[in-house]
Amino acid sequence: MLNYGEALRYQREANGYTQMSLAKATGLKQQMISWWEAGKGLPNIDFCVRLADFYGITLDELVGRDSAAKTSIKNSFNNFHNTGDIKF
Repeated sequence: MLNYGEALRYQREANGYTQMSLAKATGLKQQMISWWEAGKGLPNIDFCVRLADFYGITLDELVGRDSAAKTSIKNSFNNFHNTGDIKF
């Protein structure tokens, strides 16, 4: 499984930001950034979109998801056969 906190920290550092400077540039709270990077919680999709747009990258890149992960997930869905037992 992906370590989202490490991926978020990698993107921040690769773009030359400290947690505080990223907070100031994005309007996010430094404590939230720290919490996410420590793996204590996950940002909601709105914050992920905000960060990805800020860095000029995709959501996949933001969370460290590569093409191998996409292929694995796609294959999992392709191999799934719904027998009708699942009720929503």
